Amino acid sequence: MNATRMISFVIPVLNEQDSLEPLYEAVTRSVESLASAYEMIFIDDGSTDRSIAVLQELYARDREHVRVIQFRRNFGKTAALAAGFAHARGEVVVTLDADLQDDPAELPKLLAKLEEGYDLVGAWRVDRQDPISKRWPSRLANATVSALTGIRLHDLNCGFKVYRREVVQDLKLYGELHRYIPVLAHWKGYRIAEVPVTHHPRRFGRSKYGLQRLVRSYIDFLSVLFLTTYLKRPMHLFGTLGSLFALVGAVIMIYLAALWVIEGGIGWRPLLFFGITALVVGIQLISVGLLGEMLRHTTFRADEEYSIRQVWDDHQGG
Repeated sequence: MNATRMISFVIPVLNEQDSLEPLYEAVTRSVESLASAYEMIFIDDGSTDRSIAVLQELYARDREHVRVIQFRRNFGKTAALAAGFAHARGEVVVTLDADLQDDPAELPKLLAKLEEGYDLVGAWRVDRQDPISKRWPSRLANATVSALTGIRLHDLNCGFKVYRREVVQDLKLYGELHRYIPVLAHWKGYRIAEVPVTHHPRRFGRSKYGLQRLVRSYIDFLSVLFLTTYLKRPMHLFGTLGSLFALVGAVIMIYLAALWVIEGGIGWRPLLFFGITALVVGIQLISVGLLGEMLRHTTFRADEEYSIRQVWDDHQGG
């Protein structure tokens, strides 16, 4: 790791009063071994315990390295990360959950991988110390995302990640999209890797994971899949689905028309209603696709079509 580089730690906090002090000490130890300049940006996401008081104490003790952002209320982890990214000054940005399950001592391993030429390196919790109610849904989600996006990572949603600064500056985060940052970064063309790390059982507080978050995660994945696959070509999605429905409806109606000619009538068959419905849905989907293409055409901006890593130009600027 280049010692001249500054490292920004972006740490969302929600009701983690007991873990903040040991987390601060662990981060300090890990970064001091690297002899790098650093800052810790804690984002209090509407905590209702003493978290903000503990953060104020840390700030008063170490103004050189500690920065605190306090939200007026709970806006969610994505908003906390976005705020932290906007305030980060380091060339390297590290995201870390505040629950101490991920060990900051593993940081050199992630930074070493980053130095191999990657832009984003995530931690892979090989032996994850969480209840089965969290592990198995996570494994299923990782497998599904990998299969549908082509990103071969084992642990997409681990909060412990290391980024080059340009990655976090290039991301548009809202909703619950923090879960799919590797997908969004990969779509932009950034190089992604992961490194096995040690994972610890939760020592303080309780998990914020629940069924509601699982449902939101599924909905956000649909959004990410559309954004990264069909945003630039909506007709490919809606036109394909619409054509399939319309084709099924047309085949059914042709069959019923032939039956009407042969038998002199078809009556009120359920198949008739299905065929009509398929035709109508198909036409509507194709229409939505065409409208999407019209909007895409009228709102087209060339600077949103690509992401530049570097420019070699001897004549640039004059």
